[in-house]
Amino acid sequence: MGLFSKGKKNKPDQLNKTDKPEKAADRTSRMDALVRPGGVFLMQLLMKERCELPSAERMTEVLAGHLGRMEAVGETEVSAGFAAWDYQAQFQDGKVPVQLTIGRCDEFQADGIDEMKRSQMWDCREDRDRILSECKYHVMAHDMLGGGLPSKVRANMLMDYLDALMELFPSCEAVYFLNSGKLILADEIRAKEFAGLKRFIRFAVNVRFFNIMNTRDSVVDTLGLSLLFIEDIQYHFHDMDPNWVVNHAYNMASYLLENDAPMKDGDTIDGIAEGQIVQNIQWKCHFEDALIAPERAVLDVCMGEFAAGGRSE
Repeated sequence: MGLFSKGKKNKPDQLNKTDKPEKAADRTSRMDALVRPGGVFLMQLLMKERCELPSAERMTEVLAGHLGRMEAVGETEVSAGFAAWDYQAQFQDGKVPVQLTIGRCDEFQADGIDEMKRSQMWDCREDRDRILSECKYHVMAHDMLGGGLPSKVRANMLMDYLDALMELFPSCEAVYFLNSGKLILADEIRAKEFAGLKRFIRFAVNVRFFNIMNTRDSVVDTLGLSLLFIEDIQYHFHDMDPNWVVNHAYNMASYLLENDAPMKDGDTIDGIAEGQIVQNIQWKCHFEDALIAPERAVLDVCMGEFAAGGRSE
């Protein structure tokens, strides 16, 4: 699929204007930790019954089977930690192995997931309420220092980590990805229908859809890319089937990750005609502030005649 083509740069049409541009450090410092570039990747394994943490030997063995050389580096009352020696994060002071942490089983508080987040659990819509009511316990798992890895390497590592967790916790019913708000049935993960980087897009990136009250406008955006130092994507539009836009968003997210293709302000991408991505329609992209929380920078796709917000190119 030839999703991208280069176009000349234009000054972006800001939806949220400011008198002076912010420094990147200032924006990052006040950004929600769940979407901060290079931040911690968080997974909640949901289950109906309380379970015991496997032995350090068992966890080391299973993790190593999926991720290579592994060393248990500490077990506390609340968690166990492991050093993934085949994943060396590069920082200014040198390289260090990424740390993987698995928490002990604890009570799950479903009321901590607000109605807005629940409304965007499209992949588990029929099972959402049942899972969130029946699953009384959870195991938290996350990485540390993963932001020092190349984007594609980290994405694959995290999904291999997820596969290992599915093996370690066979009673897991579903996984809630906190960074993107996505809820996925554990059986779908265990089915292994997706390989490579497609796993990260399918499981860890959420494409959300919102209708704007008292207008005919809609917004489609992504959550989950920013941890890999890839800007999330945003579409503000009207008079187009939102399912087409959601499909475009997933395709664009896959392209950006798989091709390591950073966009420049003013670049163009292939648009949509009758539900298909076509090269003869080009949409311009600009970096803007997200219209919908969490606060972050996004790559806004201006959809030509379908663009909302007073924009046309």
